[in-house]
Amino acid sequence: MIRFAASALALSLLAGTAVAEPVAYDFDKSHANLSFTYNHLGYSTTDGRFGNWEGNLQIDKDTPSNSSVEFTIDIDSLDTFWADRDTHLKSADFFDAAKFPKATFKSTKVEQTGENQLEVTGDMTIRDITKPVTLQVQVTAMGEHPMAKKEAAGFAVTTVLKRSDFGMDKYVPYVSDEVNVTFHAEALTAAQTN
Repeated sequence: MIRFAASALALSLLAGTAVAEPVAYDFDKSHANLSFTYNHLGYSTTDGRFGNWEGNLQIDKDTPSNSSVEFTIDIDSLDTFWADRDTHLKSADFFDAAKFPKATFKSTKVEQTGENQLEVTGDMTIRDITKPVTLQVQVTAMGEHPMAKKEAAGFAVTTVLKRSDFGMDKYVPYVSDEVNVTFHAEALTAAQTN
């Protein structure tokens, strides 16, 4: 009976303990870049970026596995610094932006793999095709932002996508199937609303 009472007391104390919730962060788009590169015929590397995207970031510093991220990318904002190539990449040969104007990523798992290193696994959807993707995340900074005077985080994110996985296999293997994606960003704690 004493053992049962002690167990009940312990459970009630645990139940009453406040559990920290993940904190919402807003991306600072003036200090963020979503870019990609791919190999062209073995002769050169082509660079590009997406200028318009939205992200929803939740960070639990104490328990990173409770963190999450969602992304929506405006395909029409693709820019490879050559207008004719941009038009072709947005055409039905590749992204088919008129029919599929958005690409999305939604995390399903966050795992700390080392000091300041995370693996974020999630579902990437391009052209209405969804595939699992793993992002390698280097946390470059975490703490009070020296200018904004609020909690901030910095990230360098990389992954490799196979465009053929998303129905974009034109010119493979001459133009590389693998596309290297990089995302650099700062994020600040979101304004609290009551």
